[in-house]
Amino acid sequence: MNEVMETILARRSVRHFTDQPISDDILAQIMDAALHAPSGQGRKTWRFTVVTNKEMIKKMEKAIEADYPYKGYTLKDPAVLIIPTNLRDNPFGIEDNSIAIMNIMIAAQSFGIGSVWINQIKGRSDLPHIREVLTEMGVPEDHIAYGTCVLGYPDPEYPAGEYKEKGDVVYIK
Repeated sequence: MNEVMETILARRSVRHFTDQPISDDILAQIMDAALHAPSGQGRKTWRFTVVTNKEMIKKMEKAIEADYPYKGYTLKDPAVLIIPTNLRDNPFGIEDNSIAIMNIMIAAQSFGIGSVWINQIKGRSDLPHIREVLTEMGVPEDHIAYGTCVLGYPDPEYPAGEYKEKGDVVYIK
């Protein structure tokens, strides 16, 4: 099996991280993978806000928790929070951002970095307490977030889940 397939098949959602930071060089390569994702009609109207500042990560976490139905919400104290946003009027925004996040997660896996998609911001970009944090992070007003991704080195105390085969593949020849 080739390295790309091994990386894809090894990737799992990781929700517990060590304190080890991700180097700027590795983070730049991961983000290069995001920028190389395909987009509807080649528009590439996305923007990736990459947050390594722990205070800003906590600020976003508290904004999400403010009206979240479960108290004690956490982003799991990652090394990096990535907020992909796209023009609110881009009809392909969710698809464009989804494939870019997948590229981020596969690239992270290739460096031994864990990741998980965090969906709690979807549909909430314009809530005042969330928009305030997005604006502070430099996200343009005409952009909305469809999800976020957190990255960090996996904590060995909490192994990633096992793969559970689900779904069907139908071949028609």
